[in-house]
Amino acid sequence: MSPLTRTAVVPDPLAPPGTTPNLPPVSPFPPNSRYAKTETAQRVGPDGRQVVYLRRRFVPPQSRFDLLQEHPVAQGERLDMLAAKFLGDPEMFWRLCDANGAMRPDELTETVGRKLRITLPEGVRGPRP
Repeated sequence: MSPLTRTAVVPDPLAPPGTTPNLPPVSPFPPNSRYAKTETAQRVGPDGRQVVYLRRRFVPPQSRFDLLQEHPVAQGERLDMLAAKFLGDPEMFWRLCDANGAMRPDELTETVGRKLRITLPEGVRGPRP
């Protein structure tokens, strides 16, 4: 199913005329985007126009990620290639950034031999001993 696919909404026959169904917000970002779950906010400009914007997204603490393995960075490796290899999607490179506390993606592959944390998605817990 495409991220823009919507399901049909059947109006509630008991709802007052002219009301609209209470639908969950649709993200303008694909589900594999780091911004897909980022909340929006609104403000009214001096001219009265309503401006919708993304709230600030903070890098989550590393404690929110369960480690699967560590990968030593090799010469010439790129983050998108590592995301494709370990996460199955090169556009999920941001998950590697989050799991390693990186604000700047390139810093993760600059140093050959650096141990890159490969983790479960944020908040997903692995089996406990």
